[in-house]
Amino acid sequence: MAEDSLLYQLALTLIPGVGPVLGKKLVNLMGSAEAVFREKKHIMVKMGRAGEIIAMASGNHEIMLRAEKERHFIERYGITPLFFTDAAYPWRLSHCYDSPLLLFYKGSAGLNGERIVGVVGTRSATAYGRKVTLDLVTGLVPQGVLVVSGLAHGIDGYAHRGALDLGLDTVGILGHGLDRVYPYQHKPLAEKMVFQGGLLTEFFSGTKPDRENFPMRNRIIAGLCDAIVVVEAAAKGGALITAEIANSYNRDVFAVPGRISDPFSEGTNQLVRANKAALIQNAEDLAFLMGWKEHSGSQQVVQKQLFREMTPDEEKIFNLIQERGQVGIDEISIGSELSQGQVSTALLNLEFDGVVKSLPGKVYVLG
Repeated sequence: MAEDSLLYQLALTLIPGVGPVLGKKLVNLMGSAEAVFREKKHIMVKMGRAGEIIAMASGNHEIMLRAEKERHFIERYGITPLFFTDAAYPWRLSHCYDSPLLLFYKGSAGLNGERIVGVVGTRSATAYGRKVTLDLVTGLVPQGVLVVSGLAHGIDGYAHRGALDLGLDTVGILGHGLDRVYPYQHKPLAEKMVFQGGLLTEFFSGTKPDRENFPMRNRIIAGLCDAIVVVEAAAKGGALITAEIANSYNRDVFAVPGRISDPFSEGTNQLVRANKAALIQNAEDLAFLMGWKEHSGSQQVVQKQLFREMTPDEEKIFNLIQERGQVGIDEISIGSELSQGQVSTALLNLEFDGVVKSLPGKVYVLG
């Protein structure tokens, strides 16, 4: 049954003219990707242009054959598909209107951790940029963050390597399918990341790293993170695109300043000058501006859990927050299968005992 669901989810993403926004509307209307395809054609046609597209696609054998081929690829290589309705889909990204319908993930790190930071910059990193990147990642170790970047040459690669060397999980967002690594020089790096982080993409196997894919890749970086840090960037480039998208998603954006004469600091300085990024000099600045305290680690969580005996409702909620890192109250109710009243009562007790704490917007994290 799950395999059939995946087949239709894959097929839905292959329909020409059905992007993330329309695809989500159709699934929410019909109840599932499979229901979209199984709806009677004469009813779909009455839904206007979108219905006509689906009605035509439902009889397109090429789409289903391609979906079947991708399903085999996913099964063969142990890839985790993440549909936008799945509980494991990155919740930060799910709040972005144009987030992908379906993601493909190969890795070991959770994508809903408590703190996620994107570190991006130019492919032509200077010695200054390399040092700043390493210092920044080193300073983030006490925060226990997940480091996200684009696996490109330059700042991206240094951010990933630094995280691996320091014991932090790191996830690379790809502008191509999981059947390849681009640039190819980063294949050893990518192989290590699978076991200490992961690789994430919205592109099917066989998709080449074409230029038009990278702005799409950049929106995933922006949407997946709590904050984006631009280390070095020229006046134009992918890092600035990521920063612009992050601003549109109401993410916190930071930039490391550089010399006014340095072309690879022109973009970062411009972000600060235009009030599109806050100036930071180190990880301590980032943690302060984000309101983060030093990460307590799992030992404190275990101690709090053992401090008192939880009710079944409280235990469900505790486990859910521990798994996902930061969860809204509606998501807690859905994930725990408890009523809003039960959730509110349990959260109040857990918060009173310091097991969880609330953030703005009725979002909860472990205390």
